[in-house]
Amino acid sequence: MRTAWLFPGQGSQVVGMGKALAEAFPIAARTYDEATEAVGIDLRSLCWEGPQAELDRTANAQPAILTTSIAALRAALERGLAADDPICLGHSLGEFSALVAAGALKLADAVRLVRRRGELMQKADPSGGMAAVIGLDADVVARAIEGTGLVIANDNAPGQVVISGPLTGIAAATAALKQAGAKRLLPLRVSAAFHSAAMRPVAPELAKAIAATAFSPLRYAVITNVDAEPHEHAADLPPLLEKQAWSPVRWVASIRRASGEGVTHFIEFGLGTVLIGLAKRILPDATTANVGDPASLEEALRVR
Repeated sequence: MRTAWLFPGQGSQVVGMGKALAEAFPIAARTYDEATEAVGIDLRSLCWEGPQAELDRTANAQPAILTTSIAALRAALERGLAADDPICLGHSLGEFSALVAAGALKLADAVRLVRRRGELMQKADPSGGMAAVIGLDADVVARAIEGTGLVIANDNAPGQVVISGPLTGIAAATAALKQAGAKRLLPLRVSAAFHSAAMRPVAPELAKAIAATAFSPLRYAVITNVDAEPHEHAADLPPLLEKQAWSPVRWVASIRRASGEGVTHFIEFGLGTVLIGLAKRILPDATTANVGDPASLEEALRVR
């Protein structure tokens, strides 16, 4: 039985995340200190005390979420979690956490890179946004949003798709989506239309930041958002990470690809269970666990 390690993206941040793990595991506390030194913001204070509005800022949320995920992974490994050739996957921002887990990025380099990525994304056109469409599959959503300027940003699970683009387009498409059978449209807490053409203007600066970052040989394969394929060579990564900012997150295809590689068990690192919930919707027979606090860590060690 093979395991996949999953790492969440922006939107999973909440004040208090990682605090209980850091109090229980010195290695988790040191992870926050290491990241704080690298990025120049007090990540302990930001993650554990907030305020939420400050944590939600894209340039803050991205290094905070990555640090929390890696703190959870390090605590789990120290506690005895087996690392038997896992496959690593991250959702959007979480792909950078997955690359740290796989050995391609050092934590310090990763938090600096996602801090810069967040700053650039935060500067994108604020007239765009994102919304989750509940109750429709991606092909139906694609037909309903034709001509609105919207794109599918995340194909998360059967019946859960995220659209991205102009806020006016989201408003205009609402009636068509509901007529097509959408149960709900949920606006997302983001500062711009991520994973759409609205991110292309930041591409040159993002490419510079990625080019200035050192990548190491991977210990484990990473299935990337852009192509839903496993990658084992560091040279593959920079163009994929650049393209990821304006390309859709192919999460359904990625989870199915992991299954094709023999994965039957999924563990999510970070506060929350969104990704393992999606994995269960895609692969109902999969087993899942999360590591977000000491109690869930102990449970994850038992669930296989």
